[in-house]
Amino acid sequence: MAMAPAMLPFFLFLSLLSLCLLINANGVSSFEEKKIFNVQTLQKKHQLGNQQACLLPESRKEKGAIILEMKDRGHCSEKKIDWNRRLQKQLISDDLRVRSMQNRIRRVVSSHNVEASQTQIPLSSGINLQTLNYIVTMGLGSTNMTVIIDTGSDLTWVQCEPCMSCYNQQGPIFKPSTSSSYQSVSCNSSTCQSLQFATGNTGACGSNPSTCNYVVNYGDGSYTNGELGVEQLSFGGVSVSDFVFGCGRNNKGLFGGVSGLMGLGRSYLSLVSQTNATFGGVFSYCLPTTESGASGSLVMGNESSVFKNVTPITYTRMLPNPQLSNFYILNLTGIDVDGVALQVPSFGNGGVLIDSGTVITRLPSSVYKALKALFLKQFTGFPSAPGFSILDTCFNLTGYDEVSIPTISMHFEGNAELKVDATGTFYVVKEDASQVCLALASLSDAYDTAIIGNYQQRNQRVIYDTKQSKVGFAEESCSFA
Repeated sequence: MAMAPAMLPFFLFLSLLSLCLLINANGVSSFEEKKIFNVQTLQKKHQLGNQQACLLPESRKEKGAIILEMKDRGHCSEKKIDWNRRLQKQLISDDLRVRSMQNRIRRVVSSHNVEASQTQIPLSSGINLQTLNYIVTMGLGSTNMTVIIDTGSDLTWVQCEPCMSCYNQQGPIFKPSTSSSYQSVSCNSSTCQSLQFATGNTGACGSNPSTCNYVVNYGDGSYTNGELGVEQLSFGGVSVSDFVFGCGRNNKGLFGGVSGLMGLGRSYLSLVSQTNATFGGVFSYCLPTTESGASGSLVMGNESSVFKNVTPITYTRMLPNPQLSNFYILNLTGIDVDGVALQVPSFGNGGVLIDSGTVITRLPSSVYKALKALFLKQFTGFPSAPGFSILDTCFNLTGYDEVSIPTISMHFEGNAELKVDATGTFYVVKEDASQVCLALASLSDAYDTAIIGNYQQRNQRVIYDTKQSKVGFAEESCSFA
């Protein structure tokens, strides 16, 4: 039925009124997706602490892929956690890790000129295990080992008996003498020589030439040393023979109660490279939050049907850099806050690193200042709170049930997008929510390299395809089933 001409202005008025109602006080269309930060629920989850029994993460095989359950490292601490003290240690250690990484990058990049085709200069990032790291369980021989995953390290290692100096760990220490499948790596082997690429330190021959000694030093003074060994690796019912790993006889640092570390970097000795024939050089993870009961997953293999992503996967290429060949480097092309793009000349010198071992994302000073200003413009009406460690933008959210927060999106070459989850936007310093901080920070030096930390990767499916040199992103709520 045709509408009478006299009624057109009235319906036009209603349409304009409806459009106005869709615009909020900040001038952002309500069609733009908003993130809800649930303050009280988060507080209650933190207060539950570690009352549940400590259960090791499990693994399973599904549709050809291996799925390893992933948890925050602190989920089964034997001690009652002082939340504020834990956060202070985490951020201090995170800062030490980042400084160590930056120093190593500078030494490599500023070294004497050598043709890229003739060298591969490795970089072993400083790992500080008091940060918000994530653990999985793998089998070595017949023993289950709980290890921290780290895309910024290459050599996988565990504590071994007999041990000259070992920190206290939960669960059994690996015993090579009781394993029929364990073998030592000789010091004159090509595997021993490849340590230089994986750790930055050459392999050495001790009193016994049939063994290859290794040393890995980390940014906070932590270290592990021992000898290289070969053992059967297993998870989810799939076994990988002749897996090279570090059998740590002398280990010290803030490693908590885990067995060791799983290196997911790009060198020859990384777990990704060694299992290439089985999993095709592809792995992915969804990092959970730190609340009690939260659990994510590490998926080995290119089987996207096991993902639970709620948005399509978008890919961006890994930037080639022979000097920093062990790192995953991406081209960050833009950042927006609630759909408003930052107006800055550059988003990072030579690309940005994506790293599962660094906690807080570090951005160039000009980028961080622009992001902070735009975020404060969008997130108004809340009292401010003092800064905390490297975090300088904090709020007092006491008394709020939940708050609507601006959505931060990172854009990469090829139209790939990482939309930061609400749980990765704010860092809860005090359990009463009187100090809640924006979980991003500025680089301290103009020549430092930007890093995307694990906090901003929460509840995302991040796919690493080393065969096709690309990284993918998709939203996935993996913290709880």
